[in-house]
Amino acid sequence: MGRTADYSKQSCSIAATLEVIGDPWTLLVIRDAFQGLTRFEQWQDRLGVARNVLAARLKTLVAHGVLEPRLYSERPPRNEYVLTAKGKDLSAVLVTLHAWGNKHVYGEADSGVDMIHNTCGHTLDPRIACNHCQEIVKGRDILLTRKENRPTVGDVMPRDEAA
Repeated sequence: MGRTADYSKQSCSIAATLEVIGDPWTLLVIRDAFQGLTRFEQWQDRLGVARNVLAARLKTLVAHGVLEPRLYSERPPRNEYVLTAKGKDLSAVLVTLHAWGNKHVYGEADSGVDMIHNTCGHTLDPRIACNHCQEIVKGRDILLTRKENRPTVGDVMPRDEAA
């Protein structure tokens, strides 16, 4: 797939996440899955990505359990792809990427896409809260600890040599 990064020697959850969703087009496929797209042709039409690239991304997302194929036509055999629970857990990632892009890329310009919180009707300004105490967490509130002899990305996620 033209991957240039090798995270296999990293001991980092961010690197491991990039191993699954860090390829170009992958997050846009996931974004569109959250918007209800399930079929190859829908993604191809919306994204304009080359068919072989899209097929490779879908194959990888299925292999990692982010999307699940479901047969919708037997003649010819065709699958649709739906988000799994693992895939749905990427929702917060997309929300925060959207907010970051609006703030730091679009800035004063209007991206034309707002996320509205259904409960209160206001534009969503996402925050990270501690699941234990519910306090809003800022970067300075986080302490990273590192254990010795941590498993690497390659230990927990061996690379497919054919990829």
